[in-house]
Amino acid sequence: MSDIQLKKDASDRNAIASSVAEGLRGALPIEIRAMIRANRLNEHTAGVSLGYLQGNIVILPADHAMDFFRFCQRNPKPCPLIGVSDTGNPRLPTLGQDVDIRTDISLYNVYRDGELIEQVTDIVDLWRDDFVTFVLGCSFSFEEALMSEGINMRHIEQNKTVAMYQTNIPTTAAGPFSGGMVVSMRPLTPSDAIRAVEITSRFHQAHGTPVHFGDASAIGIVDLAKPDWGEVPEIHDDEIPVFWACGVTPQTAVRNARPPICITHAPGRMLITDIRGVDAGRS
Repeated sequence: MSDIQLKKDASDRNAIASSVAEGLRGALPIEIRAMIRANRLNEHTAGVSLGYLQGNIVILPADHAMDFFRFCQRNPKPCPLIGVSDTGNPRLPTLGQDVDIRTDISLYNVYRDGELIEQVTDIVDLWRDDFVTFVLGCSFSFEEALMSEGINMRHIEQNKTVAMYQTNIPTTAAGPFSGGMVVSMRPLTPSDAIRAVEITSRFHQAHGTPVHFGDASAIGIVDLAKPDWGEVPEIHDDEIPVFWACGVTPQTAVRNARPPICITHAPGRMLITDIRGVDAGRS
């Protein structure tokens, strides 16, 4: 096959992926959850159901739940709590119609003793009667507000997972839970960055304002072209990196705490709730 044909095939695949992603932007959360539950949607959720609050998840045994709850209280920037389940109940009625945390994430990380041992597409067989689910707000939730003001979200345009990095920004420990903050990064022009601060200041349930601008090395990031999670970002000459606290932070804390089992979302694969983003912006 010629190079020209290979390039055309790649272009066609990208066009199809872009078309599918565009169709998911206006889908209702209950429709997206049904697709995920049926294994018909296995991608990241950036740009999906725009306007609705997305959530990071952490599932822990009940005897670790109070320490983790304190960790979230002490670190509201990376860990803005939007929901906590009853012990042993996989349903989260305060976050949406028919939400089942065992099936409604497209990919789960399973940690044992702090080590990531596998990724699975549902946790029905892993579910336990002592599990407590925590749902934390996600920065994907304010992206519609930024885009509606003309601020470009390149990772959504390119159908990519936003770049995420481990930093040296400390969190406040609670029991065994501790570790550096994880951040997500979006490249913006200086004028758009200023406007983004104003807009995201309303979204306390979705990490709020950025935690850092500019020099990535100042927060312990060695190379922006090598994100710890997500995909390599494209940064233009007239742009600066803008960093928001990220709900992947608890996964660092879990590795340090080493509970016997913990289940989280795979970075970029969020729970889509029925809560409108504007409501999150009023918190």
